[in-house]
Amino acid sequence: MNRKSVLTMNVNITSLAQASNKVEEWAKAYQSAYVCVSNVHMCMEAYDDEAFAQVVNSADKVIPDGKPVALGLKLLGYPEAQQVRGADITLSLCDMAAKTGLVVGLYGGTETVLADFEHFIKTRFPAIKIGCAISPPFRELSSEEDTEMVARINQAKVQILLVGLGCPKQEVWMAAHKGRINAVMLGVGAVFDFLSGHKKEAPRWVQSIGMEWLFRLCSEPRRLWKRYLKHNPRFVYFFTLQLLK
Repeated sequence: MNRKSVLTMNVNITSLAQASNKVEEWAKAYQSAYVCVSNVHMCMEAYDDEAFAQVVNSADKVIPDGKPVALGLKLLGYPEAQQVRGADITLSLCDMAAKTGLVVGLYGGTETVLADFEHFIKTRFPAIKIGCAISPPFRELSSEEDTEMVARINQAKVQILLVGLGCPKQEVWMAAHKGRINAVMLGVGAVFDFLSGHKKEAPRWVQSIGMEWLFRLCSEPRRLWKRYLKHNPRFVYFFTLQLLK
C-alpha cells in the first residue's frame, strides 16, 4: 500500500480490513512493529518537530484516523483512501484476536479506565486473551522500571499491544520500544477512555462529516481549545498550499 505525504507526515493508503489484516500477519509472527493512528494533531506535531516527524515516518504503518487527513489524501489524488478510526481498528483487532487466539496487551491510561476498558472488551469478545493491562505512572520511567515493563509484556506473550498514552508521547514510546517488545504496538490515544465510557464518543453522523474534533472540543473545552486553535487553522492553510503545488 502506498504512502502519500500530507505536509511532512507520510500516511498509508489503506482500509480497515487491510490494516487489520496486516497487523494480524505481524502479530502471528511476533514481529516488533508500530502503527501510528494519525489525525490533524499528529500531522501538525510532525510539521512543527522534525524529530517527531521522523518517529511517525519510521512507523511500519500510518493510518488516517482523522477525517481531514483521509479527505486530504483523496484531494491529493487517492480516491480509494479511507478513514480508519482508532476505535474501529481497536474493535476490529480485538474481534480478530478473540477468534484467532492472539494475545492482546494494554498499556496506558489510569487503572480505573483500564479496568473498565478490559471489562468492556471481555464482555463484547468473551474469548479474547488479555495478557497484561499496565497503567504506567504519569512520569518518565527509570531504566529499571522500563526494563521491568518490557519484560512483563514479553513474558505475557503479548502479540498486539494497544498503547494509550496520547500523542505525541505514545508514538515516541513505541518507536523507542521497537525491537524490544515482541508485539505490534498500536497508538490508540483516547480509545481506552471512549470505549470504557469515561469519555463520550461523537455520534457517527458527526464523525462522517468530519466534525468529531468540534464534538470533542465542546466536550473538553478547557483541555482541548489550545490544541484546536493552534493546529486546525494551520492545517487548512498549509494543506491548501500543498494542494496548490
